[in-house]
Amino acid sequence: MVKKGHFAGDAAKILPGVFLALIIAAAAKFIEELLPSGYISASVIALFIGMILNAISKPSEKYRAGIKFTSKKLLKFAIILLGMTLDIKVVAAVGKDTLFVMLFTLMVCFGLGYFIGRLLKLNWKTSNLISAGTGICGGSAIASIAPVIDAEESDIAFAMSATFIFDMLMIIAFPLVGHALGMTNEAYGIWAGTAVNDTSSVVAAGYAFNEAAGDIATMVKLTRTLAIIPTVIVFSFIGVAAKRKSAKQTQSAAKEKVKIDIVKLIPWFIVAFVIVAAINSTIGFPAVVGSASKQVSKFLMVAALAAIGINTDLQDMKKAGPAPMIHGFIISVLVIFAALFAEYLMTFFVEGFKLFM
Repeated sequence: MVKKGHFAGDAAKILPGVFLALIIAAAAKFIEELLPSGYISASVIALFIGMILNAISKPSEKYRAGIKFTSKKLLKFAIILLGMTLDIKVVAAVGKDTLFVMLFTLMVCFGLGYFIGRLLKLNWKTSNLISAGTGICGGSAIASIAPVIDAEESDIAFAMSATFIFDMLMIIAFPLVGHALGMTNEAYGIWAGTAVNDTSSVVAAGYAFNEAAGDIATMVKLTRTLAIIPTVIVFSFIGVAAKRKSAKQTQSAAKEKVKIDIVKLIPWFIVAFVIVAAINSTIGFPAVVGSASKQVSKFLMVAALAAIGINTDLQDMKKAGPAPMIHGFIISVLVIFAALFAEYLMTFFVEGFKLFM
């Protein structure tokens, strides 16, 4: 039985760091509201504020426990809450054609991203986080996958920075390219919703074209977010396999009998995440509960990224060199062209099918 004094002592240790992360998250949200809609998300702002604070003065022992708690435990809780906002049935509403474009883009993103990461000699965790952030939904995908593969703070910071920089370029370039190509509202909306990373950036790029295209882009983007569920499940198995391999190698080196507790390796927060998403897709949570959980989830993710930023040393990031940014650039360009190619390929077959009917 846990003694009250022991619990109070643990709470006292984590509160300063948690409070610091929450203050940074609140400041980031405030700054986000002051900026033009969609140009930079609070998550990225919080990450950069945390990194700047680390560069000015590394966190003292007083804050470390709470910062770690926020970047690990609160992040996992935020992911579980995110499941309460996802409805798998939305996929059917968007349509099979859109799903084809999204699936094709994801295959290109993760498939080629793997080889590009190896070519650039990047850590596999950093490489896959960049691919996830680019292919699915920016910070939310990175934050969701990071815990199941035990990614370091530096891996997350690299991935967030890479996806953010090229998101900013997409917001400016997409409407110009869309008009230059003479794209319809539907075609542009599907393209922007599939190829632009972060939700706020999709909204900005979509409505910069026009309102109708913005509505379509937002709907496609929300459907694309559902890819978090299967992707996180797949990476949870990859994470378990990596842990088992590491444990076997460590114990083999020590010439001890290998004994691995599978239960401890299972990311139970992902199990909870899938369960609440399934409940929301079948029974559905009350609207007020879903709305509140979404807001809390987003805010806690911002706080978690603030904590990750505080733990990220800019000197360590410099050691990695330009490889993460090069990876992010190549993947972003591939996603842009893959989405366009898939969309025109889909149109070609649909029109061809109509001719034979």
